[in-house]
Amino acid sequence: MIRSIGLVLIVLAAPAHAELTLCNRTSYQMEAAIGLEKRANVATRGWFRIDPGQCKQVADDALDVDMAYVHARTPPVYGSAPLPSSGNAEFCIRDGNFEINNARSCPVSQQAHFSAARPSDSPKGPTVNLGEEADYDDAQARLAGIQRLLVIAGYDANPIDGVQGAKTQAALTKFLSDRKLPSETVARPEFFATLLDAARNPQGAGFSWCNDTKYTVMASLGIVEMGAIVNRGWYRVDAGQCLRPDVRGEPRKLYSYGEAVDGNGRAIKNGDAALAWGGDVALCTRDGKFELSDHKDCGARGLNSAGFAAIDVAGQPSTTVRFKE
Repeated sequence: MIRSIGLVLIVLAAPAHAELTLCNRTSYQMEAAIGLEKRANVATRGWFRIDPGQCKQVADDALDVDMAYVHARTPPVYGSAPLPSSGNAEFCIRDGNFEINNARSCPVSQQAHFSAARPSDSPKGPTVNLGEEADYDDAQARLAGIQRLLVIAGYDANPIDGVQGAKTQAALTKFLSDRKLPSETVARPEFFATLLDAARNPQGAGFSWCNDTKYTVMASLGIVEMGAIVNRGWYRVDAGQCLRPDVRGEPRKLYSYGEAVDGNGRAIKNGDAALAWGGDVALCTRDGKFELSDHKDCGARGLNSAGFAAIDVAGQPSTTVRFKE
């Protein structure tokens, strides 16, 4: 369930016998895995957690390979977030830290899409940048990453643009004050862990989902924009977790739908029906990532339809929808 906003791999030229470095120039924390191919054999290793604006060495030995590959993912708190959309190589991965020497030999269910990146010679060393269409530099990516998590945690740091403005500074000051943190916390390496924890357990103003079930819930949110309901999904809300989607502006009403899924993404049944939380407002959805504003004749257009709950949020400092069994 991914919203692709153009994450790209940019390879900086580098000497062939140097360590490989990944730089995260997106506004999302990334968990990355790499694949190293030599004479038709591919070895994969991961996961490398890389904060926005951070670079991390991911190969300790001199890089002596025919091709390098990268697969990246984001924590569920972001909901719909960018992942590489052009990767056409499939290699093995595992949960937790892993090294797999023969990464083509595993079931399809244990494979992920990797994007190719070929390092070439330069004094800078082999570096792969994970970037957005916004084309942030390291400092801008870090600030945009802070803005994005502040918004999810309920603080108005919009727009997410990597530019330090009055709204961003006010949101950051309020965040630090609410948690009694000193200003120097912002520059510390662990600051993104603090922001992610706040985003998972939102306490500020805004809208959030909280999942009180034992299942993963995939959720979708509709917002009135320019007179039409724009419905976006999917957001992943893990069991026992809360998630605050990015709600821009000051909408008077939101539309919420969620359905429980198993580990393979199949709907959990409650009798003959899916275990879901919604209401009487019919809106279109589709499998995979989506953003839809036309909700007429969903089935005829090859889309799904689901009943959303209309939620009045006007004048409310905070609103939480809880998914319960």
